[in-house]
Amino acid sequence: QVQLVESGGGSVQAGGSLRLSCAASGYTVSSSCMGWFRQAPGKEREGVGQIYTGGSTTQYTDSVKGRFTISQDNAKNTLYLQMNSLKPEDAGMYYCAARKPGFSCGFLGPSRFVSWGQGTQVTVSS
Repeated sequence: QVQLVESGGGSVQAGGSLRLSCAASGYTVSSSCMGWFRQAPGKEREGVGQIYTGGSTTQYTDSVKGRFTISQDNAKNTLYLQMNSLKPEDAGMYYCAARKPGFSCGFLGPSRFVSWGQGTQVTVSS
């Protein structure tokens, strides 16, 4: 059974940084598509970025390009989201998600992902 566990959320001031981690079990991080999503209160869940870990190919939503970086540690079977220059509008619950093993990344939409973590809260104060 796939289990994804996020950690690293917290409260920071605007301009600060956080690194989120997603530890996977029952799922091999290498050679798969994994993503990060976020959801603010009253808003739909939106894709932040995704990575095809087989080739470390990444894709980001426009609002985070140049500020956020997704990376992987295959030895630790862990996915990361480095968030720099955080803005108040980046606040929300952040979720790690995975597509079925062997699937490449396509459209960055929640419906494409079948396994989800419980989320970690990010708060950014102005």
